[in-house]
Amino acid sequence: MNNFPNIYTKVISKLENNLPSWLHYHCTEHTKYVLEKTILIGNAEGISEEDLYLLKIAALYHDIGFIIDRKNHEKLSCEIATKELEEFGLTKKETETICNMMWATEIPQKPKTDLEKILADADLEYLGTDNFMKYGEDLYKELLHYNPELTRDQWNEIQYKFISNHHYHTSYCKQHREAKKLKNLELIKKQLNKM
Repeated sequence: MNNFPNIYTKVISKLENNLPSWLHYHCTEHTKYVLEKTILIGNAEGISEEDLYLLKIAALYHDIGFIIDRKNHEKLSCEIATKELEEFGLTKKETETICNMMWATEIPQKPKTDLEKILADADLEYLGTDNFMKYGEDLYKELLHYNPELTRDQWNEIQYKFISNHHYHTSYCKQHREAKKLKNLELIKKQLNKM
């Protein structure tokens, strides 16, 4: 049974009402963006309706742990999802699959299944888009809350290293996001060279 609209309403409402205001990147909009990209990549990769249903739920819940704590948020997200998804009629096996997908977004990403690869790529799809600078700025502002001493140069170094080591996992992102990601990497490199 497809309970997605009810699950969506519950999770988005929970995020809107409970996420701390300093989460400029890991906010409700990020979850909606990841959900949108999960659907896009999932359809491009040709997955079944049943698998897409589970993927969409994983996308919704993947960062909900941030309402409790930034540390171990994947674990917390899984605990919240496990508790709530039972009431929506999902089986233990389905919830386990959803949790595995959410764990696949943990940095460094190590997705094993096709579904895990799709969610992992949806979570970092922005690295290969025109939104890169905007979302990077949001993440920098968020990190300043935890580390007020973080300079822009240090942030650019973190980003440069991160993108240099990042790899997309799905055919879709390799084909449609990799080239732009490399251009974005060059932008960061130029900023670092200005130091």
